[in-house]
Amino acid sequence: MKNEETLIICASYHHMNTMHICKKIAKILNAKIIEPKDFKEELLSSYGLIGFGSGIYNGKHHSSLLDLVNGLNKQKNIKAFVFSTATIPVKSMHNAINQILINKGFEIIGQFSCKGFMTYGFTKYIFGGLNKGRPNEKDFANAINFATNIKSQM
Repeated sequence: MKNEETLIICASYHHMNTMHICKKIAKILNAKIIEPKDFKEELLSSYGLIGFGSGIYNGKHHSSLLDLVNGLNKQKNIKAFVFSTATIPVKSMHNAINQILINKGFEIIGQFSCKGFMTYGFTKYIFGGLNKGRPNEKDFANAINFATNIKSQM
């Protein structure tokens, strides 16, 4: 592994659900957080662990994160983890980004997903949104446990 430094690339919009989770993970891993628009591929040489996270849109991570990962060159000896917030958190929604990362040479050492507040489309007007109050303290505790497990693998 290059080193024990951690970088997290997080695309969080709307209610900032994913960024709230990201900050909990970053604190445990002492990680730097950037948005996809601020990423430069040469950053990878400074980090041994990269986190990729966003909300889930139409069953996949945000297009800005998928575009970034698709544009990467083949890598060696970089561990990665994937996380998300979603209306219905199902880890299979990580399949698209996981496959790209694996094809690019990353070793995925963990995944995390939890519910996030959503006010898209008719749900805003009919229900006032879905998953009100999420992520919540239990989600934050689960994110911290996830990060602690990742840290123990380093």
